[in-house]
Amino acid sequence: MQEFIDGMADILEIDAAKVTPQLVLADLSWDSLAIISTIALVDDLYDQMLDGQALAHCVTVADVQALIKPKA
Repeated sequence: MQEFIDGMADILEIDAAKVTPQLVLADLSWDSLAIISTIALVDDLYDQMLDGQALAHCVTVADVQALIKPKA
């Protein structure tokens, strides 16, 4: 999970310590480029392809995490 947090910090251009489940994405640079970068991050880390429209509706980091399915 730390790799995900570090990746989100890079995408949002903030310190990794600030990436918490409650972090509101709209307060940062949560734009189409960030969404595409998050899709690539999750694909790289978890071998899953997230839906861009679902990501666009995410309000917090916890919402993004909820879209990631645990490996069986």
